[in-house]
Amino acid sequence: MSERIYLVTGAAGFLGGTICRKLVERGDKVRAFVLPNDPAMKFVPEEAEIVEGDLTDKESLERFFTVDSDKETVVLHIASIVSVNPEYNQKVMDVNVGGTQNIIDLCLEHPECKKLVYCSSTGAIPEQPKGIMIREVTRFDESEVLGCYSQSKALATQEVLDAVSDRGLNACVVHPSGILGPEDFAVGETTGTLIKIINGDIPAGIDGSFNLCDVRDLADGTIAAIDKGRKGECYILGNEPVSFRDFSKIISDESGCKPVKMFLPIWAANLMGRIMETMGKLRGTKPLMTTFSVYNLARNNAFDSSKAKKELGYHTRSYHETIHDEVEWLKSAGKIA
Repeated sequence: MSERIYLVTGAAGFLGGTICRKLVERGDKVRAFVLPNDPAMKFVPEEAEIVEGDLTDKESLERFFTVDSDKETVVLHIASIVSVNPEYNQKVMDVNVGGTQNIIDLCLEHPECKKLVYCSSTGAIPEQPKGIMIREVTRFDESEVLGCYSQSKALATQEVLDAVSDRGLNACVVHPSGILGPEDFAVGETTGTLIKIINGDIPAGIDGSFNLCDVRDLADGTIAAIDKGRKGECYILGNEPVSFRDFSKIISDESGCKPVKMFLPIWAANLMGRIMETMGKLRGTKPLMTTFSVYNLARNNAFDSSKAKKELGYHTRSYHETIHDEVEWLKSAGKIA
């Protein structure tokens, strides 16, 4: 049997880096695709071979894909630009949609490439009314979701599914919800919020909810999709929703910080978001809160992961365990006192 090499895009990111570490720990051969001069490159495990490049540059992707003739590859396409700004952004589209088209083309041009696992997002799936669990869908339409990032993921996911049905690509899709946990070296949006709560920098929360998963559970689910994910199928990797109040309380329990005391109702948060957006435009600064960030807390965040549990063996640990481990890591990394 040919030796398998795991090709991981976004390997310097939170989820991509965790996937690389887990594969290396298993004894697998990993090739990591990272942006040139990415400061997080130093956190990619040293056992992984690094290829520098850009998803929009096919020449660099060709280097990433090329292996000796006695090897086979599988691709875990994790890289994307995550944007919390809902406005249309050409770069987000070029990387998330155009980059995914390039990955699909190269998978098909390289016969030694046996499978693609594409990391989409629950944001690509149309929201359902509250009280209805959001499940996998078979078609994706960017006009049915809000915000440039979710629209880009809907378009890219449909590209993958079209390549399966029309071009014979062997691929499946995973849809993670939010991401939480240790070893977020680049400090993403959720980790940043956690640090602000611990440091007492959030005077008021919003009466909404999150759906967040431990990065290690997401990595396990994505890796499981390589061998267990069925061709052309999508799998939601989510968790139980958690209210901002409960989230703040768990952080307080695990870190000893004071919990956020005041929570704004959604209508008041929306009003404040609109004022802050207007002020931000006038001053040319980034608003602390936006109507889009309020929407993401107010929306239905109940995702059904039963298909992934049944077919991939996906499981989630408790928010307490995840936040405990993240607080310990933040302390050891010197990111909190």
